[in-house]
Amino acid sequence: MPPSSSSSFTRPSRQSDYARFSPTTPIVIDNGGSTFRIGWAGESDPRITFRNVVQRPRHKATGDAVTLVGDQDPALMKYFDCTRTSYRSPFDCNVVYQFEIMEYVLDYGFECLGANSEVNHPILMTECICNPLSSRSKMAELLFETYGAPSIAFGVDAIFSYKLNQQYGRCYEDGLTVCSGFSTSHVIPIVQGEPVTKACCRTNIGGFHITDYLKQLLSLKHPQHISNITWEKAEELKMEHCYVAQDFTSELQQFQKGNEDAKEKTRCWQLPWVAPTQGEVPSEEELTRRAALKEKQGQRLRDMAAARRSLRITELENELNGLENLSQQLDEVDEHDVSSILAGTKFYSRQEIESNIIRLTQSLRKAKGEPIEVEEKNDASLLEKYPLASVPDEMLTPEQLKEKKKQIFLKTTSEGRLLAKQKRLEEESIRERQNQLDEEKRLENPELYLEQMHARYRELCERVEQRKKPKTNGNHNLLGGVGRGERLTAAQKERMRLLTSAAFDRGKGEDTFGARDEDWQLYKLMSKDNDDDDNSLDEEEAELARVTCRLQANDLSPLPQDIDPNFVPRSDLVPIPGGTTEFQKFRPQTAEDFQIILDVERFKCPEVLFQPNMIGIDQAGLDEMAGISLRRLPSVDDSLKAEMSKSVLVTGGCALLPGLLPRLEAGIRQLRPYLSPLKVVRASDPVLDAWRGASRYANSPHFTLQTISIQDYYEKGESLLRQYQMKYTI
Repeated sequence: MPPSSSSSFTRPSRQSDYARFSPTTPIVIDNGGSTFRIGWAGESDPRITFRNVVQRPRHKATGDAVTLVGDQDPALMKYFDCTRTSYRSPFDCNVVYQFEIMEYVLDYGFECLGANSEVNHPILMTECICNPLSSRSKMAELLFETYGAPSIAFGVDAIFSYKLNQQYGRCYEDGLTVCSGFSTSHVIPIVQGEPVTKACCRTNIGGFHITDYLKQLLSLKHPQHISNITWEKAEELKMEHCYVAQDFTSELQQFQKGNEDAKEKTRCWQLPWVAPTQGEVPSEEELTRRAALKEKQGQRLRDMAAARRSLRITELENELNGLENLSQQLDEVDEHDVSSILAGTKFYSRQEIESNIIRLTQSLRKAKGEPIEVEEKNDASLLEKYPLASVPDEMLTPEQLKEKKKQIFLKTTSEGRLLAKQKRLEEESIRERQNQLDEEKRLENPELYLEQMHARYRELCERVEQRKKPKTNGNHNLLGGVGRGERLTAAQKERMRLLTSAAFDRGKGEDTFGARDEDWQLYKLMSKDNDDDDNSLDEEEAELARVTCRLQANDLSPLPQDIDPNFVPRSDLVPIPGGTTEFQKFRPQTAEDFQIILDVERFKCPEVLFQPNMIGIDQAGLDEMAGISLRRLPSVDDSLKAEMSKSVLVTGGCALLPGLLPRLEAGIRQLRPYLSPLKVVRASDPVLDAWRGASRYANSPHFTLQTISIQDYYEKGESLLRQYQMKYTI
């Protein structure tokens, strides 16, 4: 089990290296919004580099909260529960505001460097241009009072990068630096080696927004693979495949046309996928074993069904014997004793007992598998079964009236059930006769029959489609549509007329609707059962479904042979159960289903650097920022601006995007006067030049004159930080 502290298994042991440096050797910290870099002054590369984030998950074994700084080994992260936590950054728009998180980061950085409790070395820390005084003062308080630094200094990371590239000969003393970092982008004019803070320009757009925009686009494009499109993977795809288009509109049109150039620029990310293995053909022994197992399971089900049937027969016989004994007992007693005997049962009359005996007899014969004689229930049998239904109310007692209402309800229900059953049997017989006729025609001449069925199908499709379309009658409203009156059928118009007349009569005065028996006839007239058009539409849809089943090659077809295997029904007119439409066919997944395609996303995401309004940020782009900074320069003639335009340095992580320099040069050229000189170059290393420039500056003898000592901090306090401004000219 790993230890509960992240620093104990991620930081290297640097105690011996720390002891080799004298107390006057400065520590250089490049405190970037994405990456934290720390090392010694005078060295070419930082000693420690990690992500500037902190996470506090809980240990799965102990349940204690653990502080994890930077990126961790995925093999060790399985010991921590990270489902309830997320990475937290001390920055907000490139300004440190979460100093409790910043303290974790500094602790980890100093411990990895080899420091124990106190840091007895001068510290040079980078910050953004025009850093707020509140952030700088809290950072100074943290370095002085928590770590005991003897002196500190603050410098702008973009200026250190510019000064380093000036020594390389890539830029001049007067120029313009464009720094596009993790969360912000800055344009800083430099005159005589010093930044002009009043003319700098800033936009809250950086590499984070490009990655986040790419993640959103890919998630919307491939929602089935949203779990694979993580933020880290989107960052990797951005660095590998994204580029800046020279002309965004023309590049977008090129992909819309889908020509060969667009296909060459399209990239594919193949997710892990394993082809399904083809099952081996089972042997004869395996088939025999499966058949025997299937027969055994079937026999078990048959035995269970026989046991349930035997139990059911026993229950029916016992119940039938009880009713027969009760009926025999009623026959043996006098008529005036019948009511007293029935009071102890759930029956009210002998007729009810006899009807239950008949029902149980039929159920028993059905359970034994014997044929059942279907008796047609006529009106006479119903009258015998429900004798009180035809007796006038004046001749009945109150108890008999209650029994009469019950018998009327049961009689009505029985009549409705019989009518529905009779109608269903008639429809089935008609359908069977029609299928038999169709089968005879098919056997006589299959080709002619198939042609007639297709013609019938087309005719029914046209009828159903015409009925479902709104009826225009040549009348259109002002918007080119059809009025509601023209879309209604005759029955629907009649219902609307009845509703309107009833509402009109009700509004005249007192509401007397329902006082007359004729008023209740309105419900019958408004019933949809009287809509002949709807009934005819249902009949045509039923006929269309029958013809479709005849033509369709599926398991529900009434014929053993396939009528037309290539027939595909129209599911938009009438749904066919079991229809083999294109959307219902099963298609096995292939490798193409596990591919994420990057086409327009490659250049659309980096375009936010020049058009931030694409993601809802109403600010200027990089090219426009350069023009704004040049216009803000106070008391600078055009000749000096022309010299500065010949020395435009691009630094920061976003400078690694292909095509950024030509696009930025073209954008700035549009803002500059005609034929004015312009040169845009990239830093030698846009990511590490800020730390390397700060390392050279801290190793120079002039660095001690730019630091703030701990004694001056305690004497002057925040006023000293307010007046502090580093001089970069060495």
